[in-house]
Amino acid sequence: MNVLVIGSGAREHALCRSLSLDPAVTALYCAPGNAGIAEVAELHQVDALDGEAVSALAVELGAELVVVGPEAPLVAGVADAVREAGIPVFGPSKEAAQLEGSKAFAKDVMAAAGVPTARSYVCTTPEEVAEALDAFGAPYVVKDDGLAAGKGVVVTDDLEAAAAHAAACEHVVIEEFLDGPEVSLFAITDGESVVPLQPAQDFKRALDGDEGPNTGGMGAYSPLPWADPKLVEEVLQTVLQPTVDEMRRRGTPFSGLLYAGLAITGRGVRVIEFNARFGDPETQVVLARLKTPLAGVLKAAATGDLADLPPLRWRDDAAVTVVIASHNYPGAPRTGDPITGLAEVAAEDAPHAYVLHAGTKDDDGAVVSAGGRVLSVTATGADLTEARERAYKAVARIGLDGSQHRTDIAAKAAADA
Repeated sequence: MNVLVIGSGAREHALCRSLSLDPAVTALYCAPGNAGIAEVAELHQVDALDGEAVSALAVELGAELVVVGPEAPLVAGVADAVREAGIPVFGPSKEAAQLEGSKAFAKDVMAAAGVPTARSYVCTTPEEVAEALDAFGAPYVVKDDGLAAGKGVVVTDDLEAAAAHAAACEHVVIEEFLDGPEVSLFAITDGESVVPLQPAQDFKRALDGDEGPNTGGMGAYSPLPWADPKLVEEVLQTVLQPTVDEMRRRGTPFSGLLYAGLAITGRGVRVIEFNARFGDPETQVVLARLKTPLAGVLKAAATGDLADLPPLRWRDDAAVTVVIASHNYPGAPRTGDPITGLAEVAAEDAPHAYVLHAGTKDDDGAVVSAGGRVLSVTATGADLTEARERAYKAVARIGLDGSQHRTDIAAKAAADA
């Protein structure tokens, strides 16, 4: 199978790494990719938001499966253009991707499907914002209705900060605060059948102890030793399957990756948000534990054959990912700094630890930083303690001037396990 992956982050590197290890994959391409992905896939330049350009590239390369990684191309309708070219694509249509593209749309779908979520108001005027903030009280949860690369949500006790974030959004969703730990659960679907993956937990705040500003994610781990063993089945029955059924009922079937961000509250599981693609950095740990070859699973979703797929097989190992971010992230990041230590990790820590590239590029043979989140250092181990030790040992080998990373990824879960 010839496979083309669209995107350039650590999520796409994780996907390409798994696909490169799949014996069914005979040729692997990525567009536009990054310096790390170049080691496992042939890179091609393309505007990832241009559906015609992506479908033309897929035809030119003889791709038999296209995997669209990021949310922006999905919301822009890139998957539709590839389907129109007659090529199976893993990723929802433009209409179905509104589950992520619009928080208000997602709330409407959840209401129709009876999916448990936070009470919310969609606001378009300062008066409506003030009323909603007053109705819920602190802590305030304010969400940009549109795409914001994982950084459109503010949770704060500061009324002025909440109102300021709302004022910066064209449309805003204000909702009740959900207490309890958060869980990310991915499910692969062909629009009818739904196959959940293993749950993970990510760390959104920039600093240790969940301090500092919200980010796109500073690390993740899987499995969750503290979670109810029946959690995945419960979420499948109450959240994932009803949502997929409702999307199909509306005439906009959702196929691809449905990502449910969940809060495990005192009143039960509640959906915080849906995403229409693999999450970053959770993908890095979930795929590290998946034993079933990936290409066949994604192809079955793209062709409507998920019901015929044997049950997924998983490794017993735990996995931990630590994100190394550039100076000043999540503000305007400093880029162009050389990265050292990558060869040492490959020589000393493989196969239990490895580096997935996010914001990197090749600069005359040297790898330099090219974004906010630069690297995802991923490791596996017999348990979370061993996976953490291996991940942080590898992190210590890497040099990037001014970089930052959290030191407490999976620490509490490992200690409590």
